[in-house]
Amino acid sequence: MTTLFELNGNQVEVYEQHPHLLAALRNELGVTSPKDGCSPSGQCGACTVLVDGRAKISCSISLDKAEGKSITTLEGFDQTERDRYANAFAATGALQCGFCTPGIVVRAKALIDQKGPDLDRATIEGRLGAHLCRCTGYTKIIEAVELLASGESIPIRGRSAKIGGDGIKYEANELSLGDRGFVDDIAIDGMLHAVLRFTDHARADVLAIDTSAALAADGVVAVYTAADIPGDLRVGILYKDWPVMIPEGGRTSYRGDVLAIVLANDVVRARAAVELVEVAYEVHTPFSDVNVALASDEDVVWELDGNVLSTSEYARGDVDLALAEAAHVVHEVFTTQRVEHAFLEPESTVAVPGEHGTLHVYSGGQGIWDDRDQIAAILAVDTSKVTVELISNGGAFGGKEDMSNQGHTALAAHLSGLPVKSTLTRPESFLMHPKRHPITTEIWMGCDTEGRVNAVKARMIGDSGPYASVGMKVLERAAGHACGPYAVENVDVRAVAVRTNNPVCGAFRGFGANQAQFATEGAIDRLAEKVGISGWEIRERNVARPGSVWGPGQIMDDGVLGIVECLDAVRPHYEAAIEAGKAVGIGAGIKNSGLGNGFKEVAKAVVRFNEEGTIDVRHAWTEMGQGVHTVALQVAADLLSADPDKIRVLADTSRDLSAGQTTGSRGTLMAAGSIEDACRNAIADGCQIDIDYHGSYTVDWTNSINDGVDNPIIHSAFGYACQVVIADPDTGKIERVVAAHDVGRAINPVLAAGQVEGAVHMGLGYALTEEFPTDEDAMPTKSTLRQLDIIRPKDMPEIEVILIEVPQPRSPFGIKGVGEIGLVPTAGAVAAAYHALDGKWRTRLPLNVHEPLEIGD
Repeated sequence: MTTLFELNGNQVEVYEQHPHLLAALRNELGVTSPKDGCSPSGQCGACTVLVDGRAKISCSISLDKAEGKSITTLEGFDQTERDRYANAFAATGALQCGFCTPGIVVRAKALIDQKGPDLDRATIEGRLGAHLCRCTGYTKIIEAVELLASGESIPIRGRSAKIGGDGIKYEANELSLGDRGFVDDIAIDGMLHAVLRFTDHARADVLAIDTSAALAADGVVAVYTAADIPGDLRVGILYKDWPVMIPEGGRTSYRGDVLAIVLANDVVRARAAVELVEVAYEVHTPFSDVNVALASDEDVVWELDGNVLSTSEYARGDVDLALAEAAHVVHEVFTTQRVEHAFLEPESTVAVPGEHGTLHVYSGGQGIWDDRDQIAAILAVDTSKVTVELISNGGAFGGKEDMSNQGHTALAAHLSGLPVKSTLTRPESFLMHPKRHPITTEIWMGCDTEGRVNAVKARMIGDSGPYASVGMKVLERAAGHACGPYAVENVDVRAVAVRTNNPVCGAFRGFGANQAQFATEGAIDRLAEKVGISGWEIRERNVARPGSVWGPGQIMDDGVLGIVECLDAVRPHYEAAIEAGKAVGIGAGIKNSGLGNGFKEVAKAVVRFNEEGTIDVRHAWTEMGQGVHTVALQVAADLLSADPDKIRVLADTSRDLSAGQTTGSRGTLMAAGSIEDACRNAIADGCQIDIDYHGSYTVDWTNSINDGVDNPIIHSAFGYACQVVIADPDTGKIERVVAAHDVGRAINPVLAAGQVEGAVHMGLGYALTEEFPTDEDAMPTKSTLRQLDIIRPKDMPEIEVILIEVPQPRSPFGIKGVGEIGLVPTAGAVAAAYHALDGKWRTRLPLNVHEPLEIGD
């Protein structure tokens, strides 16, 4: 049976086997501007198309409902209209990763066709509620739609050739129209589709895996299990403790464990067959309570001894004496929650076998060299046999550091000898990839009669799930940032990462600093009340300054003046809002850039001049919406005095540029340094054609907490921020957020401001609504995007961004970074605003779920 409809002005016929219109468009007709972020739930809006001129979610339309309709996608827009919409979104900076953007553009056209110049902001915000954007905070998206609706001419902005220029994002126009593909948009002749069979229990012995029924199913080519892995069973960024698949005789350790891979001619048959893989278990009670796991002598995880993943601790001075002598002491327990990243693009990998046992893998991961090394280990081949090419991804925020389905896809392609694609559904993504750590922090903080903090003591316990990921580093970072941006003489901190059978926890924007500083900011606000001074005043009296001793003992350099300037920048907004009778909260924050802690960080880059006049710039970092490709382009264009339109930016493992993960807000800093070096080497040699000019940048002057150094340099660079949250005293609605952020040097101010706006949006969700809990069986209780309660456009307050540029010593161009610091102060500031509203101090996130406002009737 077939279905007939009109597509972009042409009659088409598709088979009815597709589960919805989106699948028919993408998988049979090759129309890829509508993206699949959550099918078939229809909750992200990325697949929006026009159906008889009205904006509709295509993954929610069955083929029988599409029969006879007129379907229009971005591919069918008039070219003049395509250019107008793309230029508007590019000019306003209304996209970052770009995965959600094509659907929003389609919605914008439908709205403007309907309303024209009468389209108002409230309507835009309401209608965009059908769309989820995890990157931008919606501010610039709404500006783009308003500009388009106005009928005014659209400014055509090009790429910038200068450091500090506000040119458009690299590939902005292509991303806006859905023309620049993501991994799941790749189609190769003869490509097979792999679907993963996940465990049914978080903690169970796998007695037998029966694949016979699946193998006999229509269209199935093969079914692979752990017994088919020729090399290493376990992978991991830091510890090799994460099984690619659990074998017969093994034991599952969380609901994201994989038992088998089903390979079929198409994804529909593969998904049907994966349900036929039968597994016999002996089920055990999972450890879903972190405190029970910590106290137990029974090992939580299969073949791993002990339930403590790591302990990070340090002490300076005499904390107990200082607390005893303090004029005021606060003692509280703060609890933060597990959070799902909710990047819009689910994980997808394509692997293509080549000659002589080689394999080319298309990955959206945050560390393609780690992907290469781990894939080679799984396959028991030399790393030279594996090339991993980055396909700029549709958002990550730390959640794509660990491999998800890269290893499984590569294994299936290697064993079958055929190209293979594997794309996770949204519920599978929720199960598999690491989350933000829930951390409980018990904190003691003391101060003198003037409000000068003299002591901080903190004890943290973090639920890290079963496998290491980077959990030990998250808790190490939480420990290091326990004092916030304040100079404190007496400090005693311990942070423990615990293994449980809950979802794996790893990197997520903020990386432990926001969990720790929710407690720090809460404690310092309580001290301000005891002393009788404002939140701004107590922060100004305690923030670190050049020469101050911070955290584990680091003596701060001149870069720390950024926090002073951030405080000064928000002061008039803070005081004016209080004067106007608003409920106001303030939060300050610090976040390292780079790995630090004694780790030697090396970034490499290659600049190559091609015969046709173009320039290739290769660097080591994943573009995931944050703009590192744009940074690379502007640095190279500036130093080489080159036309930015002639520069092509690439990231793959064809050159030895290995630099680890794109994490810790270090991409801009490290990429700029290595590209600067490559450009200078090229200039010194006359910029000859067809020569790889290599450059590098190294940070090798940091110390570990455990080095025994009196004043260790824990981190080479820090970003600083101060945010003011302003709420209506009658309704409790947050009306405005003023966010001052010290980025050191803004390579592209428009993109830097967009990073802050997106981070504030994410920070407000973290503070108010978002969490990813599990039940007593360690099963996540949420499986759809809507259940995450991510803040939608109509509920977003106005965001005013103030960029501060205090150069970081020893950093390329003074860069500090901006990606992670953006949400560090937000939760504390929101909690303070809520206290101003109803007089209640709060300790548990998200506030609206666990400690909602108590105002009104």
